[in-house]
Amino acid sequence: MPAAAQVYCVGGAVRDSLLGRQSDDQDFVVVGATPEVMLAAGFRPVGKDFPVFLHPHTQAEYALARTERKSGRGYHGFTFHTTPDVTLEQDLARRDLTINAMARDVGGHIIDPFNGQADLAAKILRHVGPAFAEDPVRILRLARFAARFADFTVAAETLSLMQGMVQAGEVDHLVAERVWQELAKGLLEVKPSRMFDVLRACGALQRLLPEVDALFGVPQRAEYHPEIDTGIHTLMVLDQAARCDLPLSVRYAALCHDLGKATTPADILPRHHGHEGRSVGLCKIMSQRLRVPNECRELAVLVAREHGNVHRAAELKASTVVDLLERCDALRRPQRFQELLAACQCDFNGRLGWEARPYPQRPYLQRMLAAVQQVNAGAIAASCSSPGKIPERIRRARIAAVAAVSEETAKQPE
Repeated sequence: MPAAAQVYCVGGAVRDSLLGRQSDDQDFVVVGATPEVMLAAGFRPVGKDFPVFLHPHTQAEYALARTERKSGRGYHGFTFHTTPDVTLEQDLARRDLTINAMARDVGGHIIDPFNGQADLAAKILRHVGPAFAEDPVRILRLARFAARFADFTVAAETLSLMQGMVQAGEVDHLVAERVWQELAKGLLEVKPSRMFDVLRACGALQRLLPEVDALFGVPQRAEYHPEIDTGIHTLMVLDQAARCDLPLSVRYAALCHDLGKATTPADILPRHHGHEGRSVGLCKIMSQRLRVPNECRELAVLVAREHGNVHRAAELKASTVVDLLERCDALRRPQRFQELLAACQCDFNGRLGWEARPYPQRPYLQRMLAAVQQVNAGAIAASCSSPGKIPERIRRARIAAVAAVSEETAKQPE
């Protein structure tokens, strides 16, 4: 790097170091250089829209200081300007939040032109400037940071700006892949419900996830759902999955499991007969629109369809338990079945005052699956003289195994 160029650590690494957090987010800005200079120094270019380079040894990202100007709608509607005369402050001014608009020089000095340190101390998520309104992805990013820093509040002027962006139709131009990318990151944060609280407060939830937004205000029976509101319950289930450190697929399933309750006929509320089937349909629609990965979509559909049956596991006949295991493809995909059970436990515990209640259905169905797995289908097939009877004999053996475990479980003292 030539002497005229200056390198600064920027963004998340600076923020997290000030918070005393470990950070893998190591990004650098180079002021006073050109692409030719970076290439000559051995850096490898990776940026498509603007010059970003990988360090030849550490592989860390180094971006040339840049400014940007809105040139269209949505996330891609920008033109970028990178020349050696772009200053560090100009580069920081284009960033989203004050807490992300700080830099640290090679001597460890913090450059903080937008008072990010003060907002960190006050636990406030605040936009840097009016340029925030030019990029609708920043609404999702801020909501994601609210899920990560659960005790931070959104500045009133920032929330107002976000509401204006939604009303102007900016979020309607977001591509599905970008929406899912940010949602997936937010679902994996420490308190994902905060992401949806923020999106709902600014009106973006109704535009991006109308199926989820429609759950708020829908009542449920208080004896089973003391929190009553279906939207609140959904977010409680989601946070329960986060507390249990469950994977993205389970958290997405938690978000989708009760979507059908938003379409329950008003004359039968607060009961929700048949909501499982409606939830499956809405889950498929939302997943297709967002282009959700197959692993997440498939588990979400499975949980939406089967969570009521799992909750009633102890009441099911042995043959019905076998039907459930076969319908869930539990023998071929036991890990996914375990994720189904984990999601169902989150659904059970994600209720006001129910957070610590035991959920015996989960170990019960785990024992049932283990019993069915012990049935030697190959031996049964080999001993059967009539090939057409093999499936029925295997099924009878599985039912007998489940019945034996069920009877043994019933004899055990509670």
